Amino acid sequence: MRISRLLTPLAAAILVAGCATSDPYGGQTQRSSTGMGTGIGAAVGAAAGALSGSGSTSRRDRALIGAAVGAAAGAGVGAYMDRQEQQLRQNLQGSRIEIDRRGDDIVLNMPSSVTFGFDSSDLTGDARSALSEVASILNQYTDTRVNIAGHTDSTGDASYNQRLSERRAQAVGSYLSQNGVSSSRLNTMGYGANQPVASNNTDQGRAQNRRVEITLTPTGNGQR
Repeated sequence: MRISRLLTPLAAAILVAGCATSDPYGGQTQRSSTGMGTGIGAAVGAAAGALSGSGSTSRRDRALIGAAVGAAAGAGVGAYMDRQEQQLRQNLQGSRIEIDRRGDDIVLNMPSSVTFGFDSSDLTGDARSALSEVASILNQYTDTRVNIAGHTDSTGDASYNQRLSERRAQAVGSYLSQNGVSSSRLNTMGYGANQPVASNNTDQGRAQNRRVEITLTPTGNGQR
């Protein structure tokens, strides 16, 4: 199909141009999700543009217009999350909270050593301090959904672990809400021991599994 021959090099060119960035923390070149969003947006926009409309505007022109609009939208969301990630990394240095970028999503992994005491859903002082920083940034970036997931290891009764994971997620959500984050943006859930990230057969693995993960997801409105 002729449109695919136009679409592929266009999206690739925009993608390559926007992907390579310098990591301000390690000084190394890394791939930016802004560039990925730009390329994907361009491809989707070009396809949509080519398939839309009729009349005097050629199919090729509609594809180019659609690519430009799609690229701007993709870059906008990616750049919005890039800025949010950078502020989180700066403000949470030394907090022992891990920050993982997954496409346009940002995942904050709060290990049990930071968040809660043994068999408790009461936030530690370190957790409150870190979450105050998170809340401050979330209040600047209001076009982000906040999904909070509690996890435990497999020690003990499964139904008890499920309830504990739910209470811990709710404790994090409540603290963010108390610090100005709208409750309409917050979604809390508990998974008990059902989503381990390490083996529950070792102390180290169980410690890794006891965690709260906060996933920040763009709503699509943060193009600024």
